[in-house]
Amino acid sequence: MRFLYNVVGVLAVVLGVLGIFLPLLPTTPFLLLASACFARGSVRMHNWLRTNPVFGKYLRDWEDGRGLPVRGKVVILLFMWGSMGYSMVRVGSPSLAAMLVLIGLGVTVYLVRFVPTRR
Repeated sequence: MRFLYNVVGVLAVVLGVLGIFLPLLPTTPFLLLASACFARGSVRMHNWLRTNPVFGKYLRDWEDGRGLPVRGKVVILLFMWGSMGYSMVRVGSPSLAAMLVLIGLGVTVYLVRFVPTRR
């Protein structure tokens, strides 16, 4: 079972890193999944993820219940809406654009209302 957790964790890290560069591929959920898998599969990999200089602080804050800083939420929302806006223009379909708006609104409401804000 530990092997399976580690495989899923590695795949989630790869997808999370790709999500940094590809619009509409989320980074945060994949990194949270990787952290949860590594916590069950490999203490060494979990420590590596938590001490990573790029996203380790955000994972530690999330896992320790401190949430996200205001600036982090603003940056997330700006990048998300920017990439979604670009995708809506490029897709050309009103129904797909409406679906993107609904997804974006759902993520925005979740981030603003339910994710703890660290000051």
